[in-house]
Amino acid sequence: MPPSSRRPAARTARGTVGVSWEAVELAPVILVSGAEALLADRAVDRVVSLARAADPDVEVTRLDAGEYAAGTLGVVTSPSLFAEDKVVVVDGLERAGEELIDDVTAYLAAPPGDVVLVVRHAGGQRGKKLLDALRASGAPTVACDVIKSDADKSAFVSAELRRAGRRADGQAVRALVDAVGSDLRELASSCAQLVADTTGLIGPDVVERYYGGRIEATGFRVADAAVAGQSGQAVALLRHALATGVDPVPIVAALAAKLRVLAKVAAVRGRGAGAVRDLGLAPWQTDRAMSDLRRWTPEGLASAISAVAQADAEVKGEGRDPRFAVERAVLRVAGAVGA
Repeated sequence: MPPSSRRPAARTARGTVGVSWEAVELAPVILVSGAEALLADRAVDRVVSLARAADPDVEVTRLDAGEYAAGTLGVVTSPSLFAEDKVVVVDGLERAGEELIDDVTAYLAAPPGDVVLVVRHAGGQRGKKLLDALRASGAPTVACDVIKSDADKSAFVSAELRRAGRRADGQAVRALVDAVGSDLRELASSCAQLVADTTGLIGPDVVERYYGGRIEATGFRVADAAVAGQSGQAVALLRHALATGVDPVPIVAALAAKLRVLAKVAAVRGRGAGAVRDLGLAPWQTDRAMSDLRRWTPEGLASAISAVAQADAEVKGEGRDPRFAVERAVLRVAGAVGA
């Protein structure tokens, strides 16, 4: 961005596509795309921070696409009396009307040299024509897709801790994801709390101390105990989870997910480490599955999968008592160990 002596770096950044929020650099136009709001916020904050590092007096303007009035972009990006650099952030492109789409499209033809325009789009097909135009212009795209899988959440936790100069072992990362992994902001906040309140390598005992009650109320702890053949503990954890408001459906889903991982690893474990890596699982997942499979036979695994499939149908409407259905499934899974 401006002054003009900084333009070569911006031009280099224009050719970058699909960068992460922590790698985005200043460019005349930047597209932040994806529904993961935390990552999108971080991308915008990084751009603003870089602009302020280059010019402490930079003017930052935020526009809401849903409230946009025709011509506003031209007004806020026009040269000012004191020639300040500018960052203009347009939020909610997926809510844009034709006025904003037309103005941004016209802007792309000749973006001013002293302005960084950041456009946020949270997903969906609305505004696709402008998205295509932004990408065709060479504007860098910051990918902020929703993080859904446990493996990706684990990678997120490890990266959060690494940026803070800290590390956690695999079990601790898994425990933290199990406890607070449903929301990325909460997961990031939990990482920050552990960094602030602890020292050294973060182990599972530390996570248990801070978030143990929440871990026990999740389906993952229930599934872990059931797959280990610990029927008493599994039922106790299940009843605690149900008593604290956990719905039977995600508990059955956790059981199913655990068994799917076992089935995947069991299908390829005789083919060497390369075949296991090709499954796309996190290392701790494959290590845990290999350990769990020592207690399982193919027949027992098939029986457990069948029991969970039945419970899945029952908790989604085919049965009259979802709580009974999930408890019966837990007992059947635990009973299938070694069978």
